[in-house]
Amino acid sequence: MSGVWVFNKGVVRLVENPNSERKVLIHSASNEIITSYTVLEHKLSTLGWERYYDDPDLLQFHKHSTVHLISLPKDFNKFRSMHMYDIVVKNKNYFEVRDM
Repeated sequence: MSGVWVFNKGVVRLVENPNSERKVLIHSASNEIITSYTVLEHKLSTLGWERYYDDPDLLQFHKHSTVHLISLPKDFNKFRSMHMYDIVVKNKNYFEVRDM
């Protein structure tokens, strides 16, 4: 992950470097680039994730066999590498992040 770690009001976050290569989320089994939330929701549902409708400002997925919750911005254009890595960590061997 490229960028700068910023500490502000007790919170540390990664600010992505706008000059860095664009990241994409890949479904490992099919080698398919995730290009929309529709595609992502289909891939996650096959892994046992269900849509969670608790927060109207977020797109969320929950897996009953775990305590994990995937929270994504409603707008796919705001889908960033930190969201991609969250999906990868919670779905080892099923997704990966690559530079484009």
